[in-house]
Amino acid sequence: MKYLAPKQAWAYLQAHPDTVFVDVRMELEHLYVGHPPGIVHIPWYEYPEMVPQPERFVQQVLREAGTHERPVMLLCRSGNRTEPAGVALEAAGFREVLSVLHGFEGELDADFHRNTLNGWRHDGLPWQQM
Repeated sequence: MKYLAPKQAWAYLQAHPDTVFVDVRMELEHLYVGHPPGIVHIPWYEYPEMVPQPERFVQQVLREAGTHERPVMLLCRSGNRTEPAGVALEAAGFREVLSVLHGFEGELDADFHRNTLNGWRHDGLPWQQM
């Protein structure tokens, strides 16, 4: 798996428009916290179970990608969920899996707030909210 800072990820997406960009967060996060435009929402786990279903996730990504050869970029809240999701994709044969470091909201600061240190939104990249 390759790890890209948000601005590097944005540049990669511009240079590789065939990349499947996947938001692995729960539906509520995707809709109400916000997401990059054009991202595909395939949750790693969902509320209320909060239990990953790797086989379901891989099959949904494969259905979206159409082939294991297509690059897949993963985004979550802070970068933690993309790790196991990416490992599952690589184990299933995906050739190029990328993870956005610090995710959409970024790491926690000293006051336990997000969006203040790093992350997709912090870096001023395109996003939308319901």
